Amino acid sequence: MKFAIKTIAVCAMLASAGAAFAQKGETVKIAWIDPLSGLMAAVGTNQLKSYQFIAEEFNKKNAAGVKFEIIGIDNKLSPQETTSALRSAMDQGARYVVQGNGSGAALAIMDALEKHNARNPGKEVLYLNYAAVDPDLTNSKCGYWHFRLDADTSMKMEALTTYMKDIPEVKKVYLINQNYAHGHQVSKFAKEMLKRKRPDVQVVGDDLHPLAQVRDFAPYIAKIKASGADSVITGNWGSDLALLVKAANDAGLNNVNFFTYYGSVTGTPTAMGSAAAGRVYMVAYAHMNLPGPLNQVVVDFKKKFNDDMYTGAVYHAFTMLSEGFAKAKTTDPVKVAAVLEGMKFKSFNGEVEMRKTDHQLQQGLFISKWEKAGGKYPLDSENTGYTFVPVKYYEPYVASTPTSCQMKRPS
Repeated sequence: MKFAIKTIAVCAMLASAGAAFAQKGETVKIAWIDPLSGLMAAVGTNQLKSYQFIAEEFNKKNAAGVKFEIIGIDNKLSPQETTSALRSAMDQGARYVVQGNGSGAALAIMDALEKHNARNPGKEVLYLNYAAVDPDLTNSKCGYWHFRLDADTSMKMEALTTYMKDIPEVKKVYLINQNYAHGHQVSKFAKEMLKRKRPDVQVVGDDLHPLAQVRDFAPYIAKIKASGADSVITGNWGSDLALLVKAANDAGLNNVNFFTYYGSVTGTPTAMGSAAAGRVYMVAYAHMNLPGPLNQVVVDFKKKFNDDMYTGAVYHAFTMLSEGFAKAKTTDPVKVAAVLEGMKFKSFNGEVEMRKTDHQLQQGLFISKWEKAGGKYPLDSENTGYTFVPVKYYEPYVASTPTSCQMKRPS
Protein backbone atom coordinates (compact mmCIF):
# COMPACT_ATOMS: atom_id res chain seq x y z
CA MET A 1 0.00 0.00 0.00
CA LYS A 2 2.84 2.38 0.93
CA PHE A 3 4.60 1.51 -2.33
CA ALA A 4 1.39 2.24 -4.26
CA ILE A 5 0.97 5.61 -2.54
CA LYS A 6 4.60 6.51 -3.26
CA THR A 7 4.20 5.44 -6.87
CA ILE A 8 1.09 7.62 -7.25
CA ALA A 9 2.89 10.56 -5.62
CA VAL A 10 5.91 10.19 -7.92
CA CYS A 11 3.64 9.93 -10.97
CA ALA A 12 1.78 13.05 -9.86
CA MET A 13 5.06 14.94 -9.47
CA LEU A 14 6.26 13.82 -12.89
CA ALA A 15 2.93 14.79 -14.45
CA SER A 16 3.14 18.18 -12.77
CA ALA A 17 6.71 18.66 -13.98
CA GLY A 18 5.69 17.60 -17.45
CA ALA A 19 2.82 20.10 -17.43
CA ALA A 20 5.12 22.87 -16.27
CA PHE A 21 7.30 22.42 -19.33
CA ALA A 22 4.65 21.18 -21.74
CA GLN A 23 5.27 24.12 -24.06
CA LYS A 24 9.10 24.02 -23.95
CA GLY A 25 10.58 23.78 -27.44
CA GLU A 26 7.19 24.39 -29.07
CA THR A 27 7.02 26.77 -32.05
CA VAL A 28 4.37 29.47 -31.66
CA LYS A 29 3.22 30.98 -34.94
CA ILE A 30 2.27 34.66 -34.75
CA ALA A 31 0.54 36.24 -37.73
CA TRP A 32 1.48 39.89 -38.33
CA ILE A 33 -1.26 41.62 -40.34
CA ASP A 34 -0.57 45.22 -41.42
CA PRO A 35 0.26 47.27 -44.56
CA LEU A 36 3.20 46.33 -46.78
CA SER A 37 1.92 48.33 -49.77
CA GLY A 38 0.63 51.86 -50.37
CA LEU A 39 1.72 55.08 -48.63
CA MET A 40 2.02 53.37 -45.23
CA ALA A 41 4.20 50.50 -46.53
CA ALA A 42 7.35 51.96 -44.97
CA VAL A 43 5.75 51.91 -41.52
CA GLY A 44 4.50 48.34 -41.93
CA THR A 45 7.83 47.12 -43.25
CA ASN A 46 9.63 48.60 -40.25
CA GLN A 47 7.21 47.00 -37.80
CA LEU A 48 7.36 43.59 -39.46
CA LYS A 49 11.16 43.73 -39.21
CA SER A 50 10.77 44.73 -35.56
CA TYR A 51 8.63 41.66 -34.85
CA GLN A 52 11.03 39.35 -36.68
CA PHE A 53 14.08 40.85 -34.96
CA ILE A 54 12.68 40.75 -31.43
CA ALA A 55 11.36 37.22 -32.03
CA GLU A 56 14.95 36.18 -32.74
CA GLU A 57 16.06 37.82 -29.49
CA PHE A 58 13.35 36.07 -27.43
CA ASN A 59 14.07 32.76 -29.17
CA LYS A 60 17.48 32.81 -27.48
CA LYS A 61 15.83 32.93 -24.07
CA ASN A 62 12.29 33.35 -22.76
CA ALA A 63 10.33 32.33 -19.68
CA ALA A 64 8.39 29.58 -21.47
CA GLY A 65 11.22 28.10 -23.54
CA VAL A 66 9.20 28.40 -26.77
CA LYS A 67 10.25 29.44 -30.27
CA PHE A 68 8.41 32.25 -32.05
CA GLU A 69 7.75 32.26 -35.79
CA ILE A 70 6.37 35.40 -37.48
CA ILE A 71 4.07 35.13 -40.52
CA GLY A 72 3.83 38.52 -42.26
CA ILE A 73 0.68 39.27 -44.31
CA ASP A 74 -0.12 42.52 -46.14
CA ASN A 75 -3.62 43.87 -45.38
CA LYS A 76 -3.20 47.00 -47.55
CA LEU A 77 -4.55 49.05 -44.61
CA SER A 78 -8.03 47.73 -45.49
CA PRO A 79 -10.54 46.12 -43.07
CA GLN A 80 -11.76 43.85 -45.89
CA GLU A 81 -8.23 42.72 -46.77
CA THR A 82 -7.59 42.23 -43.04
CA THR A 83 -10.41 39.69 -42.79
CA SER A 84 -8.96 37.75 -45.74
CA ALA A 85 -5.47 37.95 -44.22
CA LEU A 86 -6.80 36.60 -40.92
CA ARG A 87 -8.31 33.58 -42.67
CA SER A 88 -5.00 32.95 -44.41
CA ALA A 89 -3.14 33.20 -41.09
CA MET A 90 -5.43 30.66 -39.43
CA ASP A 91 -5.06 28.32 -42.42
CA GLN A 92 -1.28 28.48 -41.82
CA GLY A 93 -1.74 27.41 -38.20
CA ALA A 94 -1.39 30.77 -36.44
CA ARG A 95 -3.33 31.00 -33.18
CA TYR A 96 -1.95 34.39 -32.26
CA VAL A 97 -2.33 37.50 -34.39
CA VAL A 98 -0.78 40.97 -34.01
CA GLN A 99 -1.92 44.16 -35.75
CA GLY A 100 -1.65 47.86 -35.06
CA ASN A 101 -2.11 50.17 -38.04
CA GLY A 102 -5.71 51.30 -38.29
CA SER A 103 -8.60 50.88 -35.89
CA GLY A 104 -10.88 49.74 -38.74
CA ALA A 105 -8.60 46.77 -39.34
CA ALA A 106 -8.46 46.14 -35.57
CA LEU A 107 -12.23 46.01 -35.33
CA ALA A 108 -12.40 43.65 -38.33
CA ILE A 109 -10.10 41.22 -36.48
CA MET A 110 -12.08 41.51 -33.25
CA ASP A 111 -15.39 40.83 -34.99
CA ALA A 112 -14.00 37.90 -36.97
CA LEU A 113 -12.43 36.28 -33.90
CA GLU A 114 -15.60 36.59 -31.82
CA LYS A 115 -17.40 34.50 -34.45
CA HIS A 116 -14.53 32.11 -35.20
CA ASN A 117 -13.73 31.34 -31.57
CA ALA A 118 -17.39 30.74 -30.68
CA ARG A 119 -17.83 28.35 -33.61
CA ASN A 120 -14.49 26.53 -33.39
CA PRO A 121 -13.76 25.37 -29.83
CA GLY A 122 -10.22 24.07 -29.57
CA LYS A 123 -9.05 26.33 -32.43
CA GLU A 124 -9.35 29.71 -30.74
CA VAL A 125 -7.14 32.61 -31.83
CA LEU A 126 -5.98 35.49 -29.61
CA TYR A 127 -5.31 39.05 -30.85
CA LEU A 128 -2.60 41.38 -29.51
CA ASN A 129 -3.16 44.97 -30.62
CA TYR A 130 0.13 46.86 -30.55
CA ALA A 131 -0.86 50.24 -32.00
CA ALA A 132 -4.55 50.66 -32.91
CA VAL A 133 -5.58 53.19 -30.26
CA ASP A 134 -9.26 54.03 -30.75
CA PRO A 135 -10.63 54.03 -27.15
CA ASP A 136 -13.84 52.32 -28.31
CA LEU A 137 -11.86 49.10 -28.81
CA THR A 138 -11.59 48.75 -25.02
CA ASN A 139 -14.87 50.49 -24.21
CA SER A 140 -18.14 50.02 -26.11
CA LYS A 141 -16.60 47.52 -28.56
CA CYS A 142 -14.34 45.64 -26.14
CA GLY A 143 -13.83 41.91 -26.68
CA TYR A 144 -12.38 39.06 -24.64
CA TRP A 145 -9.93 37.90 -27.33
CA HIS A 146 -8.43 41.39 -27.78
CA PHE A 147 -5.55 42.74 -25.65
CA ARG A 148 -4.16 46.24 -26.30
CA LEU A 149 -0.46 46.90 -25.60
CA ASP A 150 -0.34 50.58 -26.60
CA ALA A 151 -1.90 53.41 -24.60
CA ASP A 152 -5.16 54.47 -26.20
CA THR A 153 -5.94 57.89 -27.70
CA SER A 154 -7.62 59.19 -24.55
CA MET A 155 -4.74 58.09 -22.30
CA LYS A 156 -2.19 59.84 -24.48
CA MET A 157 -4.32 62.97 -24.68
CA GLU A 158 -4.70 62.95 -20.90
CA ALA A 159 -0.91 63.08 -20.55
CA LEU A 160 -0.42 65.54 -23.42
CA THR A 161 -2.98 68.08 -22.20
CA THR A 162 -1.75 67.74 -18.62
CA TYR A 163 1.63 68.88 -19.96
CA MET A 164 0.21 71.59 -22.24
CA LYS A 165 -1.92 73.19 -19.52
CA ASP A 166 1.25 74.38 -17.78
CA ILE A 167 2.62 76.13 -20.88
CA PRO A 168 1.25 79.70 -20.77
CA GLU A 169 2.25 80.32 -24.40
CA VAL A 170 -0.41 77.83 -25.53
CA LYS A 171 -3.40 80.03 -26.33
CA LYS A 172 -4.63 79.06 -29.80
CA VAL A 173 -4.69 75.41 -30.87
CA TYR A 174 -5.29 73.96 -34.34
CA LEU A 175 -6.39 70.33 -34.68
CA ILE A 176 -5.53 68.36 -37.82
CA ASN A 177 -6.16 64.64 -38.02
CA GLN A 178 -6.83 61.70 -40.30
CA ASN A 179 -10.48 61.11 -41.16
CA TYR A 180 -11.06 57.76 -39.44
CA ALA A 181 -11.80 56.56 -35.91
CA HIS A 182 -8.44 57.49 -34.34
CA GLY A 183 -8.40 60.97 -35.90
CA HIS A 184 -11.94 61.67 -34.75
CA GLN A 185 -11.05 60.58 -31.23
CA VAL A 186 -7.93 62.78 -31.10
CA SER A 187 -10.06 65.78 -32.05
CA LYS A 188 -12.80 64.88 -29.58
CA PHE A 189 -10.56 64.30 -26.58
CA ALA A 190 -8.33 67.31 -27.32
CA LYS A 191 -11.35 69.64 -27.21
CA GLU A 192 -12.85 68.02 -24.12
CA MET A 193 -9.63 67.94 -22.10
CA LEU A 194 -8.40 71.40 -23.07
CA LYS A 195 -11.77 72.84 -22.08
CA ARG A 196 -11.51 71.12 -18.69
CA LYS A 197 -7.87 71.96 -17.98
CA ARG A 198 -7.38 75.25 -19.85
CA PRO A 199 -10.75 76.85 -20.64
CA ASP A 200 -8.94 79.99 -21.84
CA VAL A 201 -7.41 78.12 -24.79
CA GLN A 202 -9.13 78.64 -28.15
CA VAL A 203 -9.47 75.86 -30.72
CA VAL A 204 -9.02 77.87 -33.94
CA GLY A 205 -9.25 75.02 -36.44
CA ASP A 206 -10.36 71.40 -36.63
CA ASP A 207 -9.52 69.63 -39.91
CA LEU A 208 -9.98 65.99 -40.91
CA HIS A 209 -8.32 64.71 -44.09
CA PRO A 210 -8.36 61.35 -45.92
CA LEU A 211 -6.13 58.64 -44.43
CA ALA A 212 -2.96 57.91 -46.43
CA GLN A 213 -4.13 59.79 -49.53
CA VAL A 214 -2.92 63.40 -49.22
CA ARG A 215 0.40 64.07 -50.93
CA ASP A 216 0.49 67.87 -50.51
CA PHE A 217 -0.35 69.40 -47.14
CA ALA A 218 0.46 72.99 -48.20
CA PRO A 219 -3.24 74.03 -48.26
CA TYR A 220 -3.67 72.76 -44.69
CA ILE A 221 -0.54 74.59 -43.54
CA ALA A 222 -1.86 77.80 -45.14
CA LYS A 223 -5.05 77.44 -43.06
CA ILE A 224 -3.02 76.87 -39.87
CA LYS A 225 -0.93 79.95 -40.64
CA ALA A 226 -4.02 82.07 -41.31
CA SER A 227 -5.69 80.94 -38.07
CA GLY A 228 -3.01 82.49 -35.88
CA ALA A 229 -2.49 79.19 -34.05
CA ASP A 230 0.52 78.90 -31.77
CA SER A 231 0.10 75.11 -31.36
CA VAL A 232 -1.01 72.15 -33.45
CA ILE A 233 -2.28 68.87 -32.03
CA THR A 234 -2.21 65.92 -34.44
CA GLY A 235 -2.62 62.17 -34.18
CA ASN A 236 -1.31 61.76 -37.75
CA TRP A 237 1.17 58.98 -38.42
CA GLY A 238 3.36 57.70 -41.25
CA SER A 239 3.34 59.67 -44.50
CA ASP A 240 0.47 61.84 -43.23
CA LEU A 241 2.65 63.27 -40.47
CA ALA A 242 5.92 63.34 -42.44
CA LEU A 243 4.31 65.29 -45.30
CA LEU A 244 2.50 67.62 -42.87
CA VAL A 245 5.76 68.51 -41.10
CA LYS A 246 7.60 68.89 -44.42
CA ALA A 247 4.92 71.31 -45.65
CA ALA A 248 5.22 73.30 -42.40
CA ASN A 249 8.99 73.58 -42.80
CA ASP A 250 8.67 74.51 -46.49
CA ALA A 251 6.21 77.28 -45.59
CA GLY A 252 8.47 78.64 -42.87
CA LEU A 253 5.91 77.89 -40.15
CA ASN A 254 8.58 78.07 -37.45
CA ASN A 255 6.62 79.83 -34.71
CA VAL A 256 4.14 77.01 -34.08
CA ASN A 257 4.66 74.02 -31.79
CA PHE A 258 3.44 70.59 -32.92
CA PHE A 259 2.14 68.16 -30.29
CA THR A 260 2.16 64.70 -31.85
CA TYR A 261 1.48 61.05 -31.11
CA TYR A 262 3.84 59.57 -33.69
CA GLY A 263 6.73 61.95 -34.31
CA SER A 264 9.31 59.13 -34.29
CA VAL A 265 7.59 56.96 -36.93
CA THR A 266 9.26 56.28 -40.30
CA GLY A 267 9.82 59.37 -42.44
CA THR A 268 8.82 62.01 -39.89
CA PRO A 269 12.25 62.47 -38.22
CA THR A 270 13.84 63.05 -41.64
CA ALA A 271 11.08 65.51 -42.56
CA MET A 272 11.60 67.41 -39.29
CA GLY A 273 15.42 67.60 -39.36
CA SER A 274 17.07 70.57 -37.67
CA ALA A 275 14.31 72.99 -38.76
CA ALA A 276 11.85 71.49 -36.25
CA ALA A 277 14.22 71.43 -33.26
CA GLY A 278 12.51 72.55 -30.07
CA ARG A 279 9.10 72.77 -31.78
CA VAL A 280 7.82 69.19 -31.99
CA TYR A 281 6.64 67.20 -28.99
CA MET A 282 5.55 63.57 -28.77
CA VAL A 283 3.55 61.58 -26.23
CA ALA A 284 4.48 57.89 -26.03
CA TYR A 285 5.16 54.99 -23.67
CA ALA A 286 8.89 55.09 -24.53
CA HIS A 287 11.65 57.08 -26.19
CA MET A 288 14.68 56.01 -28.19
CA ASN A 289 17.19 56.49 -25.36
CA LEU A 290 15.16 54.82 -22.62
CA PRO A 291 17.57 52.82 -20.38
CA GLY A 292 16.87 49.15 -19.84
CA PRO A 293 16.23 46.02 -21.91
CA LEU A 294 14.77 47.88 -24.90
CA ASN A 295 17.86 50.05 -25.34
CA GLN A 296 20.15 47.25 -26.53
CA VAL A 297 17.45 46.01 -28.89
CA VAL A 298 17.21 49.50 -30.41
CA VAL A 299 21.00 49.69 -30.81
CA ASP A 300 21.29 46.22 -32.36
CA PHE A 301 18.32 46.82 -34.69
CA LYS A 302 19.97 50.01 -35.97
CA LYS A 303 23.25 48.17 -36.59
CA LYS A 304 21.52 45.44 -38.56
CA PHE A 305 19.04 47.47 -40.62
CA ASN A 306 20.26 51.08 -40.43
CA ASP A 307 16.69 51.82 -39.37
CA ASP A 308 14.97 52.84 -36.13
CA MET A 309 13.09 50.40 -33.88
CA TYR A 310 10.37 52.72 -32.57
CA THR A 311 7.47 50.35 -31.79
CA GLY A 312 8.30 49.30 -28.24
CA ALA A 313 4.96 47.54 -27.81
CA VAL A 314 6.49 44.70 -29.84
CA TYR A 315 8.71 44.02 -26.83
CA HIS A 316 5.62 44.12 -24.59
CA ALA A 317 4.04 41.44 -26.80
CA PHE A 318 6.85 38.91 -26.48
CA THR A 319 7.39 39.59 -22.76
CA MET A 320 3.72 39.16 -21.94
CA LEU A 321 3.22 36.09 -24.12
CA SER A 322 6.28 34.21 -22.87
CA GLU A 323 5.36 34.92 -19.25
CA GLY A 324 1.75 34.02 -20.01
CA PHE A 325 2.80 30.69 -21.54
CA ALA A 326 4.97 29.91 -18.53
CA LYS A 327 2.21 30.77 -16.07
CA ALA A 328 -0.49 28.87 -17.99
CA LYS A 329 1.95 25.97 -18.65
CA THR A 330 0.61 25.86 -22.21
CA THR A 331 0.40 27.93 -25.39
CA ASP A 332 -3.34 27.26 -25.73
CA PRO A 333 -4.93 30.72 -26.35
CA VAL A 334 -7.92 29.90 -24.13
CA LYS A 335 -5.77 29.22 -21.07
CA VAL A 336 -3.30 31.96 -21.94
CA ALA A 337 -6.06 34.59 -22.25
CA ALA A 338 -7.23 33.66 -18.74
CA VAL A 339 -3.79 34.35 -17.21
CA LEU A 340 -3.19 37.53 -19.24
CA GLU A 341 -6.21 39.16 -17.63
CA GLY A 342 -4.92 41.30 -14.79
CA MET A 343 -1.32 40.19 -15.37
CA LYS A 344 1.43 42.46 -14.09
CA PHE A 345 4.84 42.13 -15.70
CA LYS A 346 8.14 43.96 -15.90
CA SER A 347 8.79 45.61 -19.22
CA PHE A 348 11.12 48.30 -20.54
CA ASN A 349 9.04 51.10 -18.94
CA GLY A 350 8.63 49.54 -15.49
CA GLU A 351 5.86 47.37 -14.13
CA VAL A 352 2.79 47.41 -16.32
CA GLU A 353 -0.62 45.80 -15.86
CA MET A 354 -3.05 44.31 -18.35
CA ARG A 355 -6.25 45.65 -16.82
CA LYS A 356 -8.74 42.80 -16.47
CA THR A 357 -11.82 44.97 -16.94
CA ASP A 358 -11.13 45.91 -20.56
CA HIS A 359 -7.77 44.35 -21.58
CA GLN A 360 -6.08 47.76 -21.80
CA LEU A 361 -2.43 47.88 -20.71
CA GLN A 362 -1.81 50.39 -17.94
CA GLN A 363 1.60 52.03 -18.27
CA GLY A 364 3.53 55.25 -17.76
CA LEU A 365 3.83 57.84 -20.54
CA PHE A 366 6.59 60.24 -21.60
CA ILE A 367 6.37 63.69 -23.15
CA SER A 368 9.47 64.13 -25.32
CA LYS A 369 10.80 67.09 -27.31
CA TRP A 370 12.70 67.06 -30.63
CA GLU A 371 16.26 68.19 -29.79
CA LYS A 372 19.84 67.62 -30.86
CA ALA A 373 21.09 64.17 -29.81
CA GLY A 374 24.01 63.86 -27.40
CA GLY A 375 25.00 63.47 -23.75
CA LYS A 376 22.44 61.31 -21.94
CA TYR A 377 20.50 60.89 -25.20
CA PRO A 378 23.04 59.84 -27.85
CA LEU A 379 20.83 57.73 -30.15
CA ASP A 380 19.38 59.81 -32.98
CA SER A 381 16.40 59.20 -35.26
CA GLU A 382 16.95 58.31 -38.92
CA ASN A 383 20.57 59.54 -38.77
CA THR A 384 19.39 63.15 -38.43
CA GLY A 385 21.54 64.00 -35.42
CA TYR A 386 18.30 64.74 -33.53
CA THR A 387 16.17 62.72 -31.15
CA PHE A 388 13.14 62.97 -28.88
CA VAL A 389 14.43 64.00 -25.44
CA PRO A 390 12.10 63.26 -22.48
CA VAL A 391 10.89 66.37 -20.68
CA LYS A 392 8.19 64.81 -18.48
CA TYR A 393 7.17 61.35 -17.29
CA TYR A 394 3.68 60.52 -16.03
CA GLU A 395 3.01 57.49 -13.82
CA PRO A 396 0.37 55.02 -15.07
CA TYR A 397 -2.35 56.40 -12.80
CA VAL A 398 -2.03 59.90 -14.34
CA ALA A 399 -2.71 58.77 -17.90
CA SER A 400 -5.19 56.01 -16.98
CA THR A 401 -8.73 56.67 -18.13
CA PRO A 402 -11.94 54.89 -17.03
CA THR A 403 -13.63 52.25 -19.16
CA SER A 404 -17.25 51.49 -19.99
CA CYS A 405 -16.39 47.95 -21.12
CA GLN A 406 -18.91 45.24 -20.27
CA MET A 407 -16.68 42.26 -21.04
CA LYS A 408 -18.47 39.13 -22.28
CA ARG A 409 -16.31 36.19 -21.28
CA PRO A 410 -16.71 32.76 -22.83
CA SER A 411 -18.54 30.32 -20.57
